[in-house]
Amino acid sequence: MWSVVSASELPAGERFDWFSDTLSREVVPTALSTERPAEFQAEAAVLELGELRLARLEFSPLGSRRTPALIRRGDPGQYQLGLMRGGRACLAQQRSECSVGAGDILLWDTSRTSDVQTAADDGLVRLAMLQLPQDALPLNVDRLGRLLARRIPGDQGVAAVLTAFVDALEGHGGQCAPAELHRLGTVAVDLVAACLAQHLDAEAELPPEVRTQALLQRVHAFIDHNLADPALTPSAIAARHHISVRTLHQLFRRQDGTEPETVRARIRRRRLERCRGDLVRPELEGHPVHAIAARWGFSGPAVFSRSFREQYGLTPTEFRALTVDGDRVEPCRK
Repeated sequence: MWSVVSASELPAGERFDWFSDTLSREVVPTALSTERPAEFQAEAAVLELGELRLARLEFSPLGSRRTPALIRRGDPGQYQLGLMRGGRACLAQQRSECSVGAGDILLWDTSRTSDVQTAADDGLVRLAMLQLPQDALPLNVDRLGRLLARRIPGDQGVAAVLTAFVDALEGHGGQCAPAELHRLGTVAVDLVAACLAQHLDAEAELPPEVRTQALLQRVHAFIDHNLADPALTPSAIAARHHISVRTLHQLFRRQDGTEPETVRARIRRRRLERCRGDLVRPELEGHPVHAIAARWGFSGPAVFSRSFREQYGLTPTEFRALTVDGDRVEPCRK
């Protein structure tokens, strides 16, 4: 469950000091500055993922500095990886400096001095931040130092998979049980390691299990991106990722004792979830059920109706009829 705090609950004159104190106490001691303290706004939400933590931050433009004195005062020994959602930031650390905007990723080290300046056109900077222990990443510390204060495009390679994974965590992580969140945290660490290793050209240094997890997440992202293609099959997925179909099926075998989900089962489930979402969209009310099914790659209305009923316990038409004035009654999942 997300833990949320907001400056809106305080008088305007106290908000900046509150945010500064909260950040220094809960994240890392830092010296903040802002040009308009009386107009400052901020909200923070935190999701615990085992040894990893995901923070969702929105705040008015400010400056942030980590000095040697502040590092001595408190250092959690973390790498912090930021995914910019809105606004701009300029980070200086380890004799490097970069400017990033929405969609970019940047990495910094809490054990080193840093200087950050942020700006926003619409008044708020939006950032998702992963906080992970320095020893959680199976990469050489000196080599990782080359990525500090360096812009990483969030729409390319493993970075795009990591971005999509964090998007999903932000959207649905609050509904997960603690044990599930712990497993998701492990996946997130592996994806961060794979993303950074790709930019260091050091993928061969990653443990086999990390490379396997990163490949699995790349396959998941590929499936989600190509659900509308009726030709999306295990053979096509394997060919796209330069592996055999046998290796692909082995990749989907879970190691936690649960019943594995096959490649075809995942394709079917994700297509059904997309169709279910479209069936309750007011702007698609006039679209026939068979058109929605075809939009997401189903071969025909009969196959779609049967699959939907098996998954949710009622037909697509019956489910759509439950939507009244925008209020949706969720069908039971099988």
